[in-house]
Amino acid sequence: MNNNILTLLSLMLVLSLQAADVSKPNIVLVMADDQGWGDTGYNGHPELKTPNLDDLAKTGLRLNRFYSGHFNCSPTRASVMTGRNPNRMGTFGPGLPIRVQELTVAKVLQSAGYATGHFGKWHLNGQSGPGKPVLADDPLSPGKMGFDQWLSASNYFDLNPSLGRNGVAVQLQGDSSDIATDEALKFIGQQAAAGKPFLSVVWFGSPHVPHNALPADKAAYSKLPEKEQNYFGEITAIDRSVGRLRTALKELKVSDNTIFWYCSDNGGHEGPKSTCNLRGQKGSMWEGGLRVPGLVEWPARIAKPFTSETPCSTLDMYPTILEATGAVAQNQIQPLDGISLISLFDRKTDARSKPLPFWNHGAALRGHAVWLDWPYKLHTDPVGEGVKKGPAGSPPQLYDISKDPKETTDLAAKEPERVAKMIAALDVWKASVEKSLTGADYGGKLIEIIPKKQKITPKIK
Repeated sequence: MNNNILTLLSLMLVLSLQAADVSKPNIVLVMADDQGWGDTGYNGHPELKTPNLDDLAKTGLRLNRFYSGHFNCSPTRASVMTGRNPNRMGTFGPGLPIRVQELTVAKVLQSAGYATGHFGKWHLNGQSGPGKPVLADDPLSPGKMGFDQWLSASNYFDLNPSLGRNGVAVQLQGDSSDIATDEALKFIGQQAAAGKPFLSVVWFGSPHVPHNALPADKAAYSKLPEKEQNYFGEITAIDRSVGRLRTALKELKVSDNTIFWYCSDNGGHEGPKSTCNLRGQKGSMWEGGLRVPGLVEWPARIAKPFTSETPCSTLDMYPTILEATGAVAQNQIQPLDGISLISLFDRKTDARSKPLPFWNHGAALRGHAVWLDWPYKLHTDPVGEGVKKGPAGSPPQLYDISKDPKETTDLAAKEPERVAKMIAALDVWKASVEKSLTGADYGGKLIEIIPKKQKITPKIK
């Protein structure tokens, strides 16, 4: 083979690799902290203004049945990172850590040539209480879990926060959502300029308590009580950040091939308006505690806007992203609880192939569990509803969520065979979770990291 042919073949290979890189979609995952299903203008909130989220709902894919992976924050974040139910890795509740052996979406995309960045609330490193900077020596920092760059807090954060930039504590000034967005925009701009595909995870610390909005963001709600002014003002700041991110993607000419995914980590906690009058709230497994805003934009593949009633979850983000990017997870940890939504994006199906599981597991290996096999939602041992607690061992309850989204009419007595079948499936799944907890998914080798409290002196910026 002569040199000219070798040169031509080499050039063709380079061009094909470049084309493949260009075809890889960028990923921007945006998550609010405690924003309820009803906390958007497009879902009919009577006072709240969210023009950018409303536009996203109008021009993209509006997931009307989108669920958080759990009724609290750390577990849901673990589900996003892994596609696995958080109970499998012991992330039973807020402040409990992810296991270091878990394979995250950031690790997979990093190995596939993506630049990866995390900006905002982390809450997967076993720290509770108000957010503190995540430092470099934290064994469960974003840097250890697959992120090249990060500006992160251990938990919720508000005005003028202290955050960890790539492991160094810094003191920053301004609204928390603006700060996370500023850093994400720098990262996105760098990668777009370099022509490198990227994963940008932007997890806001709002509208979690305490609610402290900027005066300008409160102004539109000046006739309302102070508490609502601050709560709505924080969501207004989130909405502004969503608009800034989308505008920047367009200006950088990367928006067409970017998957922009917006959601919240659990249901609302500010009353009926926050949950859109669904039953329950944050901390419960009724619809008000689990159902959250869900919006996806990907113009290159979702060319026309549409609304879907198919139940989807944060569990589905990991498998969807892997299929969308073509990234291959080496030594994939099994089982996965989520499914890829690419066929839904392509409008080839509107059915879910796998039920959605929820379990308030805890150390006692028992508690309220839910098996959502559309359109039926089974509750077993339903002990919690918001702050109200009922007796343990309550009879199973069954609801047809398609007709009864507020869970008012229990069908269990009329559908004993369906209840029995769903309980049997739930029990099989529970057994697999208990097996996962032993370390079986990692070949029986369980590594537990007990997080240590750290003394932090932020650098002033």
